[in-house]
Amino acid sequence: MRVLLVGAGGVGTAVTRIAARRDFLTCMVVADYDLSRAEAAVAALGDAGDRFRARRLDASDEEAVRRVLVEENCDVLLNATDPRFVMPLFDSALAAGVHYVDMAMSLSVPHPTAPYEQCGVKLGDEQFARAEAWERADRLALVGMGVEPGLSDVFARYAADELFDEIDELGVRDGANLTVEGYDFAPSFSIWTTIEECLNPPVVYEKDRGWFTTAPFSEPQVFDFPDGIGPVECVNVEHEEVLLMPRWLDARRVTFKYGLGDDFIAKLKTLHELGLDATAKVTVPGPDGPVAVSPRDVVAACLPDPATLGDRMKGKTCAGTWVKGTKNGSPRETYLYHVVDNEWTMREYGSQAVVWQTALNPVIALELIAEETWKANGVLGPEALPPQPFLDLLGAYGAPWGLREEI
Repeated sequence: MRVLLVGAGGVGTAVTRIAARRDFLTCMVVADYDLSRAEAAVAALGDAGDRFRARRLDASDEEAVRRVLVEENCDVLLNATDPRFVMPLFDSALAAGVHYVDMAMSLSVPHPTAPYEQCGVKLGDEQFARAEAWERADRLALVGMGVEPGLSDVFARYAADELFDEIDELGVRDGANLTVEGYDFAPSFSIWTTIEECLNPPVVYEKDRGWFTTAPFSEPQVFDFPDGIGPVECVNVEHEEVLLMPRWLDARRVTFKYGLGDDFIAKLKTLHELGLDATAKVTVPGPDGPVAVSPRDVVAACLPDPATLGDRMKGKTCAGTWVKGTKNGSPRETYLYHVVDNEWTMREYGSQAVVWQTALNPVIALELIAEETWKANGVLGPEALPPQPFLDLLGAYGAPWGLREEI
């Protein structure tokens, strides 16, 4: 398989380190707007990097992306950029006639008059609107194939297939006990994406109501995470799983709750109150005259790059899907989960736990696509495909998953 990887940040670099250990890959072109980042990702592989090479590429330039896909004879485009570039990369892959995989979906737009009650443009709506074109092209756009969304959706499909007869709720629950030495505020993932997820109206799905929204950080719930992480308060956050799972799985309710903590929530609220979460550019003085900048980009530039925090991080992160329903007429609750220890990922891969856990899953998906174990067309979420081969490969990659019975 020949892959164009667009984005050589923390997740993209972790993708190269994971993929370098697998035989399915023939060539991976590592592309980034900043050529030095792409070159650094390839150079870090050392002798294992003979199947990798770096190129400069602007993810917003659809024609340039299409041209590279054709020139490099690629089979698939793996998008490791932030969600702003989903649609140009998604459309470029279709134009070039290749498969497409991403870890975050096209952006939402809140409802203009009732943002905390009704959905406006939902996450992924733009991509699903092109589903027929992907079907006609006989190409697969596998969307939301990170850890959350991604592995959490695979867990949901496995639970529906193997563990439950009826499902009352699919609830993705994410928590961690990670700390970063020397920083009072140092998000372990892209702050641009974190702001987008946490300050947009969260979406909830109910079978008799459809999709609807609530206020940010609503419905707090203390969830006990495994492997020593312990109880963490989780709140509603906008996330793709809620938009993906109901398309393929039968559940009365679907939610996503994230363990943020009071201090993190307070800082996000302050950014919002100051207008520093905005993406529209404002004009500020510069040494050579006025400069137009996005407040959110300024916030991101002022914070440490999450990919560089691994040496200062301690603890574990857990992604998982809590399922409540019935089996053989009896009530059942389970939590399917994946825990990653930062000390292990740093020692084994030189990548911090959160970006490594995110990067692992699209690489597994690429292997399944290359082997034609996952063979489909159209715009699909992970829950549309057989879960067992994916879960088997998790163990083969040295990152097994767990299952906890709640009752």
